[in-house]
Amino acid sequence: MSKKEVYDEPSTVRAEDGVVNVDGPDAVDVGLTPDAAEKTADSLTEESVRARGQRRLKDVSHKPA
Repeated sequence: MSKKEVYDEPSTVRAEDGVVNVDGPDAVDVGLTPDAAEKTADSLTEESVRARGQRRLKDVSHKPA
């Protein structure tokens, strides 16, 4: 399994003519409906919190009590 490139630069997001345009690294260029953009934003927020927790806990050895 190949490892994905991980970027530390945020994407640029703009609303134009009722479409949410996302431009990001590696030639990402996506147009979304407002509904799709809102659901994507919710998922990004939820999963970014999860990923941050994973990074914080990666070196903690877990032992059940």
